[in-house]
Amino acid sequence: MSSYSERARAILPGGVNSPVRAWNGVGGEPVPIAAARGARVVDAEGRELIDLVASWGPAILGHGHPEVIAAVQEAAARGLSFGATTEAEVELAELIRDRYAPAERVRLVSTGTEATMTAIRLARAATGREVIVKFAGCYHGHSDALLVAAGSGLATAGVPDSAGVTRGAAQDTLVLPYGDEAALTDAFAEHGSRIAAVITEAAPCNMGVVRPPVGFNRLIATLCRNEGAVMILDEVLTGFRAGPAGWWGVERAHDLEAGLDPWKPDLVTFGKVIGGGMPVAAIGGRRDLMEQLAPLGPVYQAGTLSGNPVAVAAGIATMGLLDQAAHERLAALADATVTGVSEALTRHGIVHAVGRAGTLFSFFLGLAEVPTTFDEVSAQDTARFARMFHALREAGISLPPSAYEAWFLTAAHTAADVEAIVAAVDAWAATESA
Repeated sequence: MSSYSERARAILPGGVNSPVRAWNGVGGEPVPIAAARGARVVDAEGRELIDLVASWGPAILGHGHPEVIAAVQEAAARGLSFGATTEAEVELAELIRDRYAPAERVRLVSTGTEATMTAIRLARAATGREVIVKFAGCYHGHSDALLVAAGSGLATAGVPDSAGVTRGAAQDTLVLPYGDEAALTDAFAEHGSRIAAVITEAAPCNMGVVRPPVGFNRLIATLCRNEGAVMILDEVLTGFRAGPAGWWGVERAHDLEAGLDPWKPDLVTFGKVIGGGMPVAAIGGRRDLMEQLAPLGPVYQAGTLSGNPVAVAAGIATMGLLDQAAHERLAALADATVTGVSEALTRHGIVHAVGRAGTLFSFFLGLAEVPTTFDEVSAQDTARFARMFHALREAGISLPPSAYEAWFLTAAHTAADVEAIVAAVDAWAATESA
């Protein structure tokens, strides 16, 4: 164990402040990061690595973009926190609304967990109901009602998935297999009058990237509308990264092309990209729902750091720079990386499937077919992924330390970076299959 690890474990539980940083999914001791710039991070040992973590998504322009840093410095010079409204937080909310039409009203908060927690409270208040439907493999933060595992049947009450979560907090959450239209329809047939909301990742990215089955999100929206429930679309990871208007925008474009009226969520949660690397998240949605939040309505939510001026400055700068050209660049880089890595794995007989949702992607080693449920995802070869993780790190590539995470590119990556990533995968695959 390194001296850093000993020091960290002596003060931080497990040596980390967020579990996935502990490398439990791949083994070994994590090396702390000392700095980052563009598409690269530098660890505490001085090694520079091509980064595919991107702070789990928000570094969409690359680390330390000069214009984002300048905006943060200017805001910090004016004061770090006021606990009062600023013009800048209104501007960021307007930028979100202008790119994402269903967000008629926006409330800024600090974390994705806070956003989804508030959305659920809002849905329960608006409907007068208590039951929440979620899907196995989708992650919506660490609030009690959402840390729930599936019960004994397709539509039975969930059970706590974390110590410290009471059965009372879990009993009103139903957990269904992701993408299972019959299970969802049956849940509404049995519990429809009790369901306050269905919460789903727009495209799941917390069990690896799983593209929603065609029509699944539309079915959720339709059932919720018909039964008086609220559809909560979690775009914390996909929002403004999967595409210019998140995954909802991707599906909207497909609907319009097919001559369909686009479906809309009732509430949507954002994070990651809208903060540009700073802690900012948001809830948006229908005006009538959002205006039930205090001070207009009876649903209480508050936060001294909500709309923090320094964090909001980073978000405004990031959203302003994230134009059509940047999205096209990300899409081209994603295409090249997915194609190159998949070809390298195939060339050496490494069975795999590619999960893809817009510019987000992941590779499921050991699976011949693209998975659609958490059970299918769980059949992947995580031990082989761990070997790939460490081999690529030795080659100067930093992957997310879990087989259940997306790979994140940035606008700062180059064609040469993609070539290096593909070459590292090719070299590992050749050794792995020998």
